[in-house]
Amino acid sequence: MGRVRDGMAIVKPFCAVRASRDKVALVSSRSYEAYSPAELGAQLDFNPFSFLHIISPSYKHHEEISSEQRFQLIHDKYIEFKELNHFSKDTTPSFYIYKKTTRNFSCCGIIAATSTQDYVNNIIKKHEETLHKREVLFEKYLKTTGFNAEPVLLTYPDNLKIASVLKKYQKTRAEYEFTTENYKTHYLWKVDSPDDILIIQDEFTKMNALYIADGHHRTASSYLLSEDLKRKNTNHNGNEDYNFFMSYLIPESELQISEYNRLVKDLNGLTKEQLLEKLSVLYTIQNRGSQFYKPSKKHHFSMYLDGEFYSLYLKKEEFEIDNPLSDLDPQLLYKTILKPIFGINDLRNDKRLSYSHSEQGEINLKNSVDSGKFAVAFGLVPISVAQLKAVADADLKMPPKSTYILPKLRSGLTIYEF
Repeated sequence: MGRVRDGMAIVKPFCAVRASRDKVALVSSRSYEAYSPAELGAQLDFNPFSFLHIISPSYKHHEEISSEQRFQLIHDKYIEFKELNHFSKDTTPSFYIYKKTTRNFSCCGIIAATSTQDYVNNIIKKHEETLHKREVLFEKYLKTTGFNAEPVLLTYPDNLKIASVLKKYQKTRAEYEFTTENYKTHYLWKVDSPDDILIIQDEFTKMNALYIADGHHRTASSYLLSEDLKRKNTNHNGNEDYNFFMSYLIPESELQISEYNRLVKDLNGLTKEQLLEKLSVLYTIQNRGSQFYKPSKKHHFSMYLDGEFYSLYLKKEEFEIDNPLSDLDPQLLYKTILKPIFGINDLRNDKRLSYSHSEQGEINLKNSVDSGKFAVAFGLVPISVAQLKAVADADLKMPPKSTYILPKLRSGLTIYEF
C-alpha cells in the first residue's frame, strides 16, 4: 500500500493485538516505573486484567530470578492473557489514531509500524546517546517475549493531509474511549480504509526525516533484533514484522517538551561567596531573594542557594555558541558551571548530581536544598522542538536528562508482535 521512495520515511499499518472495548481501561497501564510500590501492589492485587501482570509476573513469588527467566515468564503470561481472550489480534493491517487529553494538554497522532532501516540510515533521527548494555538487554527481552507493548514516540512536521484524516475519524465513534484515575482521557480509532492508509503513507514518504522524541533505547534494541533475526532467516526479504517497530507519531506542534532541573549535593569545597565570584565571570547575577524565580529565556538560569533565588544571565561575549549542542541550556550549564566549578565530569553517573523534572515544580528545588539534601539547585528553560531537531540533524547527542517529554504513553493499548 502506498509508494516507498528511497531515502524517505516508511510508515506502515500493522495488525495490533488489543484488548476488547469493555476491558481496555482495565488492561492498559502506565509505564511500570510510573507506579509507586503501593499503587503497583493495588493494581496487581485487585485488577486481574492489568497489563502489569504480564510485565511483573513474579510479583507474588518475591524470588530472585535472572533476566532471562523473567523475560520467559513475561512471554508465558502474555500467552495466558491471549488464551483467556483478554487480547485478540486484528485481522486487517491498520493504522491506529490515538488521542490523549488532560486538563491542560492534548495530542493526537498515529500508532504505526516504522522501519529499523530508517533508523540505521538516519531517516529516523536521534538526539540521545544510548547505552549498549541496555540495548542488548532489551533486545533479549524482545526476542524472548515476541512483542512490544509501548510505542516509541516520534514527531513529524505538521501536515495538513494527515491532519485532515485524523480530524475525519475524530468525528466518528472511537473504538476506545476511557478516562483513567489521573484524569486523562484516551481515545483510539482504527484506520483500515485503503484510501486513508494510502494518504497517510504517501505523506510520510514525502518527509526527509522523523525524529525520536522518546524511546531511543527501544528503537536501538529493535534494530539489533532485526539484524539478529535477519542473519538467522535464509529467506529474509525485508518485509518481515521484525524489520519494523511500533511507534506513535505526532505532529511537532503537539509535542510538549519540559525541562529537567539540576541539583548538586555540595559546593565542591567553595564558600557561597567564592561560588558567586566564579559564576560572575560568565554570568550577570541578580539576587532575587526568597521569592520563587523561574527563568524565562534561553541561556538564562535560576539558582537556589542558601535560602535565596538568583538569576544568572549568560554574558554571551564571554562564551562562544558555535553549534546546536552548545546552544542547549543543559550543555551550557555543564560546560560553564557543573564541570569547571563543581568538578562534575560524568553527567550520567556522578552521585553528586541529581535531576528534577518540571512537573515536580520549583518548590521541589527549594525544598531539596532547604532540607540539606542538596547544596544548590539550578532551574532551566525547556529546549524547543527546533533545537531538538537541530541537534539530531547535526548528528550530535544531548546531555542526559535534557528533556522531559509529553505525552507519556500507556503500555498494552496496542501490542506489536514479530
